Amino acid sequence: MPRPCSDIMSHLPESGPIIVINVDRRRCDALALLAGMDEPLHIPLPIFSIDKARKYRTIFDTQLRARKLRAREVQVTVTLSTDDELSMRGIRSAAIGEGGEDLSVYRALQGLWEEVVKPILDALGVSRVDQASREEPPRVWWCPTGPLSFLPLHAAGIYRGENAESVFEYVVSSYTPTVTAITDRVKNPHSIDSDASGLFLTSQPSAPNASPIPGTTKEVQSIFQRAEESGVRTSKLEGNEMSVAACLDRMKEFSSIHLACHGSQNAAEPLQSRFLFHQGDLELGTILKSNLKNADLAFLSACQTSTGQEALSDEAVHLAAGMLAAGYRRVIGTMWSIGDAPAQEVATAFYEYLFTHRDEASGSAFDGAPSAVALHRATQQLRLSLNDSEHSLLTWIPFVHFGL
Repeated sequence: MPRPCSDIMSHLPESGPIIVINVDRRRCDALALLAGMDEPLHIPLPIFSIDKARKYRTIFDTQLRARKLRAREVQVTVTLSTDDELSMRGIRSAAIGEGGEDLSVYRALQGLWEEVVKPILDALGVSRVDQASREEPPRVWWCPTGPLSFLPLHAAGIYRGENAESVFEYVVSSYTPTVTAITDRVKNPHSIDSDASGLFLTSQPSAPNASPIPGTTKEVQSIFQRAEESGVRTSKLEGNEMSVAACLDRMKEFSSIHLACHGSQNAAEPLQSRFLFHQGDLELGTILKSNLKNADLAFLSACQTSTGQEALSDEAVHLAAGMLAAGYRRVIGTMWSIGDAPAQEVATAFYEYLFTHRDEASGSAFDGAPSAVALHRATQQLRLSLNDSEHSLLTWIPFVHFGL
């Protein structure tokens, strides 16, 4: 039975609105759910359409396939501003050749900005934040529907020319699969047991029948070392050290987890989506059956989609949404395949923000509450280290935040 509107409106986060975007043949609209209001704010999107949503989705699907960022078992090299080649996590085989720059990704991101995101921010009265001021932008939770689902609204913007601007300069973006995934947590906040607060990390660089992702080892070791230096309660298991049962035990013992491993997602049977370890696979259905009462933050690094699936954007949320359903309050995931180097850079900067913004009185506890801002800062740092070529855009865009 649907929740009464009054119940939803009375349990919204204070830090920003939830934006539900409806895409229909007849018209497109957004509903902004803001704390303190009795009813949603209706925002018409008159120049957007379902055909445009499908067009932008097709553009991204086509560009990702062309760059082999959608397939497993393919090697991709990306030419960035530093001219470094980045091998993609969990993929192998032939490289992308040099060719003329196709501007379609720019067009899609500009269309999302001018037709969807900017009209919403204007209606909400959200103004551009001066990056030099270090002022923290407000939060926004995107809840898109239909063909707009999981297009990168968090990266909408104009990336070329003197009128360049993007959503990054206005808000800190998160996603939610449903409105109640947020409101239920606001309605029923829970404190984490002090003896469970902490960070567990694992790297699984050589899972059977999956391509190697060697950068996960350095990533986990680096974060583990910084956690120890910061006084955070932490633990790690790498490669063959960890079984499926051991991972489940650590998920109960630690409030936050960092899984640097392959993820196989099943669009037809989401509960069979899984994380691939050296010693077996951990299915989402198994995690959902666990009593993770102290779950806080899950960082899913290097996770991938399964071979041959076309609906990547739909698949990409399964593990992230599944971890929310399992009890985690916030989840970091990726929308498509990521390279070892940018994955390490984003993860390192992400945790550095969390470690340096800890409450001095927190002892060995670890708090994932600032995770949305931490990811915003980390991806912005990666973006500024690159140019604004399509290759570069597709390098930093996939990192996304779900939940509180």
